[in-house]
Amino acid sequence: MSEKLGTIAKFLRSKNSGPFKLTLDVFFHSRQDYERVRGAGVLTPDSVADVYLLDDGEAVSVFAFDSAAAIKVTMPRRIASGAVGDTEIYGAQQHGPLLDIAIPD
Repeated sequence: MSEKLGTIAKFLRSKNSGPFKLTLDVFFHSRQDYERVRGAGVLTPDSVADVYLLDDGEAVSVFAFDSAAAIKVTMPRRIASGAVGDTEIYGAQQHGPLLDIAIPD
């Protein structure tokens, strides 16, 4: 049985990383939870691109920060911040799709 990232993570957040990129941060309650998720290999450029319906996983960066027990993802915004059609100028509500990523036992 697997758990969802949203139940394992202490908190997830998203924010703009300039007008054309988003940063997603995943923080964990414990080093054990962090190592479980990092070791599962479920947060990769390709998997994030799939979840966010991006065309190219190569445009996504995933960084593990051992000292902070956190994972950071940087990816392109589908629509630039503040551009016509942008529904969320600050990028603060874009972490939702990460919540349902299954983490194997």
